[in-house]
Amino acid sequence: MQALRHCRLCVSRGLVHSRTDFLPTQNNMAVTRHAAACLHLFRATASGINSNRKSVQKLFRMPELMRPNVVSFSVGTGLCSVPFVQQTENLSHESLIRRASCLVTDSANTYLSQTTLALVDALTLYTKALHTLIALQKRYLASIGKLTPSEEDSIWQVIIGQRVEVGDRLNKCKRFESNWINSVNICELSAQAALNSGAEHASSALKNGVQTAQSKVEEMKTLQLAAERSLAETKAEEIQRMAEYSSSINLQDLEDVPEAYLRED
Repeated sequence: MQALRHCRLCVSRGLVHSRTDFLPTQNNMAVTRHAAACLHLFRATASGINSNRKSVQKLFRMPELMRPNVVSFSVGTGLCSVPFVQQTENLSHESLIRRASCLVTDSANTYLSQTTLALVDALTLYTKALHTLIALQKRYLASIGKLTPSEEDSIWQVIIGQRVEVGDRLNKCKRFESNWINSVNICELSAQAALNSGAEHASSALKNGVQTAQSKVEEMKTLQLAAERSLAETKAEEIQRMAEYSSSINLQDLEDVPEAYLRED
């Protein structure tokens, strides 16, 4: 700025002298040279300011990703940026209720998935425990009358421990089944609410999820019932074999009694 003021003063002096003195004196020539030097300095300063301004503009130019809603257009010879405001979504009561019902269906679907997985795993472990108990009891039935008292006691300890595990597995199945039934009821209510609010897609997806969960649980319950029937048949066979074994032992004891003790006095 000081250079500009100095150049402006020099030019004004040169003009005054050029208007009054028509002959190129030594002083006039010196003033002219000084004014030319100032003019050169002024041009250099202006070009520097221009370049600095361009670099500052480049430095503060926002990336394209940071300006998603800016539309640029030309007015005359310059460019200006006008923010373009997107049309906001209609936030009516119906749209808010529909959005809330979709959130409810998502939460209900998550609850259903977790309870279904827990119930299916519990039923699987319970069915395996049943089959293990069936195998132990069949092994014991096949060895009736062939075991020593100590061996019979040891195998009965294993059978009793397996029966305790079966009972624990069954209690866990009942607890998870209660949660699963609650989740199914919640899903049915959520699907109906979504349908009433206009979210047909969310309602249909939740109903399909309920049907899939019910089919998986029914499949595992079929295997569970088959194992329970097999266990009941094994218990019935055990009772019959034990009765036969007891009668055979009693008969053998009677045969070993001397005939004199069987006579009436």
